[in-house]
Amino acid sequence: MNSRTSGSEGAGARQRVPATRLIVRTGERGVATLTLDSPANRNALSAALVGELRESLARCASDDTVRAVVLTHTGTTFCAGADLKAPPDPEVFVGLMREIVALPKPVVARVEGHVRAGGLGLLAACDIAVAGPSSSFALTESRLGLAPAVISLTLLPRMDRTAANRYFLTGERFDAAEAARINLITLAAEDVDKALVPVLDGLRRASPQGLAASKELVTATVLESFDQYAEDLIARSAALFASEEAREGMTAFLERRDPAWVR
Repeated sequence: MNSRTSGSEGAGARQRVPATRLIVRTGERGVATLTLDSPANRNALSAALVGELRESLARCASDDTVRAVVLTHTGTTFCAGADLKAPPDPEVFVGLMREIVALPKPVVARVEGHVRAGGLGLLAACDIAVAGPSSSFALTESRLGLAPAVISLTLLPRMDRTAANRYFLTGERFDAAEAARINLITLAAEDVDKALVPVLDGLRRASPQGLAASKELVTATVLESFDQYAEDLIARSAALFASEEAREGMTAFLERRDPAWVR
């Protein structure tokens, strides 16, 4: 997928877009592809990237030529989690995840790289996710003195609870096959684009009304969870980020050393 072009889904036209954009949009036959294009920081969730992604999703929602959205990436990392140097406001990031869940058009994640921490919350907000053999996943928050607080809003409704118990606590890395086994992703595939062909064909054959109504059925309880718990989890996340342990964890991460508590 070309990460440097943008086009109208209806006409299939292409035009160059500014290289400074962090989200690049392309389109083909009613499917808009949004590409996380910030490889310098491994597509980390900076305030700028989150803001651009929210804008791009809003444009897709209002574009009648768009039947579905594919979310993918440049480089070897889908998303490295929060950008520790320029993080988004937690409330804004929660807003992004909720908007993906509530978008009246299906969002399909196409992953051929690493996914870490907050990136898993972004991934789990998508309706369908396909990952290739080069993908790996880890919830590393506990190793930084943090917790996967706000991203639990999308992860816990999706993941096997026993697996969540393990990976929330240990921060272990796991592969695409394990991600599929624990329901974090829909499918692990050797050829991601080949695996997406029947998925996208099915979405193109569905009516816009049928897609919106069907998605509303499967996301209703997730949205209720956002409404009920998001405010508390945002406060909990902010308190953790402000703590002494988190400062040590993030400093150690940036300095590429073990934090003081490692035994």
